[in-house]
Amino acid sequence: MRIPALAVASALLIAAVSVSAETAKSAKSTKPAQPAKTAAARRAAQNALFNEFWETNLKLSPTLATNVGDYRYNDKLGDYSLASVAHRHELTAGYLARIKAISTEGFSEEERTSHDLFLRNMQESLDDYDLKDYEMPVTAQGGLHTNLADLPNSMPFDSVKHYEDYIARLHQIPRALQQTEDVLRAGVKDHLVLVKFLAEKIPGQANGIIAANPFVNPIKKMPDSFSGADKKRLSDAITTAVEKKVLPAYKEFATFITNDYAPHGRTTLSIESLPDGKRRYQAAIRRLTTTNLPPAEIHRIGLAEYDRIVGEMTALAKANGYADLESFREHVENDPKYKPASAQAILDDFDGYIKQMRTKLPQLFTLIPAAPVTVEAIPEFQKAAATHYQTGTPDGKRPGRVSVAVSDFSNRSLINDEAVAYHEGIPGHHMQLSVQQTLKDLPEFRKHGGNSAYTEGWALYSEQLGKEVGFYQDPGSDYGRLRSELFRAVRLVVDTGIHDMGWSRDQVVDFMRKSHAVDEPTIQSETDRYISWPAQACSYKLGQLKIRELRNRATQELGAGFDVRKFHDAVLAGGSLPLDLLDGRITRWIAAQKADAQKSAAAR
Repeated sequence: MRIPALAVASALLIAAVSVSAETAKSAKSTKPAQPAKTAAARRAAQNALFNEFWETNLKLSPTLATNVGDYRYNDKLGDYSLASVAHRHELTAGYLARIKAISTEGFSEEERTSHDLFLRNMQESLDDYDLKDYEMPVTAQGGLHTNLADLPNSMPFDSVKHYEDYIARLHQIPRALQQTEDVLRAGVKDHLVLVKFLAEKIPGQANGIIAANPFVNPIKKMPDSFSGADKKRLSDAITTAVEKKVLPAYKEFATFITNDYAPHGRTTLSIESLPDGKRRYQAAIRRLTTTNLPPAEIHRIGLAEYDRIVGEMTALAKANGYADLESFREHVENDPKYKPASAQAILDDFDGYIKQMRTKLPQLFTLIPAAPVTVEAIPEFQKAAATHYQTGTPDGKRPGRVSVAVSDFSNRSLINDEAVAYHEGIPGHHMQLSVQQTLKDLPEFRKHGGNSAYTEGWALYSEQLGKEVGFYQDPGSDYGRLRSELFRAVRLVVDTGIHDMGWSRDQVVDFMRKSHAVDEPTIQSETDRYISWPAQACSYKLGQLKIRELRNRATQELGAGFDVRKFHDAVLAGGSLPLDLLDGRITRWIAAQKADAQKSAAAR
């Protein structure tokens, strides 16, 4: 799973900071541009629109700017108010009108793709605005409160100015949490609320942050080049801001959730129980899977994939001398060598697999980024979160981060670690996003944006690449690879089960236990995740199936001329695309490969 720094709450709220009067006036007065007469002029107009959108987005979302290595707004947090959401909505309407007015006649394929993608993003945002999903900015995994606790990891701390920026942000945390409370109050009024038993867990997250107090961590790693006076001044300022501003704000937020929000939590699990529920779930499916598949079809695909993968697991069991899958599974799942002795053992496992895969990348790609990646434990206060990836900066100065779930380690298993390490690290999220950030000739919104179907589909597809380069030598780890894929098929079944078929939490837990796809701590946290984040879990398998389909098509049509390295480069070279646009891109790539082969043959 990929979670950009500070993204969960920001994405739901469309985080924005108040703009200057001049900027706001300019944005509101913008009129649709008339179609330019020449392709060059229209191209310039489109590029100007993309640049304006990106620059405005960075200003409205300062933590996004930090995340991509732009530190102009490092002393600011976003404006998380309802007014900021309404303001972004106005901007979006203006951008949509302007992009519609630009004809793509005479544009290159890449320029048309950028046009279509931008138009789609703006249109979907407008279409979904009245659903008011932004009024539910917390999930079982957290929200703004947990994301802000990651500031010490997601900001640079190599100069006095950067420390001063951080201190300025600390002072804004109370305002940000208060705005989030106001948004949650609006959700209560509109009956858009989290499930009650999940809402009741949020104060524990906030109190865990208070106990861990990650906000003072930058004091512990000040550069030696700082003067003694600066070290003391900055340390005192951080300590005072945390003690007087930040921690009291977290206490107040926990109290608000306990007294004023959780009691109003809904008792039904399904998103379809909310106002306009059927449309709401279908909109989530469209946004997160980039398809319009109905829930019943997604459920069917999940069951079919479940049966197929279980068949492969059975074949693996028999190949290793077992009579059936049950006896093989019993042996693997109870073998002590797959039981971690400590949380550190899990981290070491991930680190080792990521490092060994890096040596095999030339067999799979011609474009290989050198961006660094680190492995870290998910903090205890965020233990409900699944293992995930957080993007580093394009220049590599801040590495990508694989954050690993290690809580309750004694009840976890190492079986899936190899597959998940490839998924979150290399050649999965870290590889794909490191390439995307450095792509040339793409507008910035494509370098740093994305959709779950592509990013998670690629990461799940990447798990099998370890098999293709000779890894998964241990039968238990190979079983873990299939188990990891089975888990994603299970998600299609249980997500639609919860949100379209009325499944209870016990039904979900029971189905997941019978699948043997994940361990017990993961079953519990993942079930809560699906309840509070509808459709996201469907994106992995649907995206993977599309990439596999495209690879099979390319293999069949190109025959001996198929080069898996070039195919992977082609998939990654356009950045994160909706699945239908990815299909069109690879279709054109196949045609170009055929044309090149014909030219080469004619030249001979």
